Amino acid sequence: MIAMLGTGTMGAPMARNLKAAGLEVRAFNRTREKADALTADGIEVADSPEEAVRGADIVITMVSDGDAVTAAMEDGGALAAMPDDALWLQMSTVGIAATEALAALAEERSVPFVDAPVLGTKAPAEQGKLQVLASGPDDQRERCAPVFDAVGASTRWLGEAGAGTRAKLVLNSWLLSLTESVAETVAFAESIDVDPRVFLQTIEGGPLDCAYAQTKGGAMIERSFAPSFSLSLARKDAGLVLEAAERHDQPVPIAEVVARQMEKAQDAGHGDEDMAATYWASAGDEGTAFTKA
Repeated sequence: MIAMLGTGTMGAPMARNLKAAGLEVRAFNRTREKADALTADGIEVADSPEEAVRGADIVITMVSDGDAVTAAMEDGGALAAMPDDALWLQMSTVGIAATEALAALAEERSVPFVDAPVLGTKAPAEQGKLQVLASGPDDQRERCAPVFDAVGASTRWLGEAGAGTRAKLVLNSWLLSLTESVAETVAFAESIDVDPRVFLQTIEGGPLDCAYAQTKGGAMIERSFAPSFSLSLARKDAGLVLEAAERHDQPVPIAEVVARQMEKAQDAGHGDEDMAATYWASAGDEGTAFTKA
């Protein structure tokens, strides 16, 4: 049985895909209403983290940050209630320091710990096409395989626990910088009376093209910010990049700008919108939408 702790934008579709793969799933979410919808898929919903993990073979944490993981596993009693032979898959993006702290908690309880953040947003999660960046004990790989196969298109094993988180931070640094660059480019084009669609059409299919630039750029142009991955979570991830860089004495000036811009857009009230809404930090509250004559 799989216990899924966290049924938000990512956790809920992951739980559904686990169930669809023939695995028994029990779910918990701090806001019960977000988990209740899963009952229609035949997924049991628990009232507490402790209840969710009882009898579980594998416990997955998929929540917003390290504090939320700790709240479920330690404060919520999940870690203490896990069976002695259960496995903990920590699939949230929480940063280096939090991953180390959570691994230490698992070691105290003698629970095998696999650090396995995922790359992907709402649609890949729904389609079971996430990329899993796994790290942890080699002797746990076989146990992880059915879970990772159900939620992801590929799994990359990267070494000892913590390596997955470090790789995720590197990928996030690039991804967030790309999104912010597209936002500034779209806003700049509009400000000098250039249709930003020209930018996307010109790079399309060439060496400068990128599917993510097309997706997020199109959303910015259309002012369509239904959340695939929220701006507030993207800002959190930018902070984790800065935290890791400071820890390793690595200058990351672009990441610093990204974090400031995302925070600016979040403070303007766009935190619950898609991360593409960082556009507003460059364009201002109204923007200068290009309209054809």
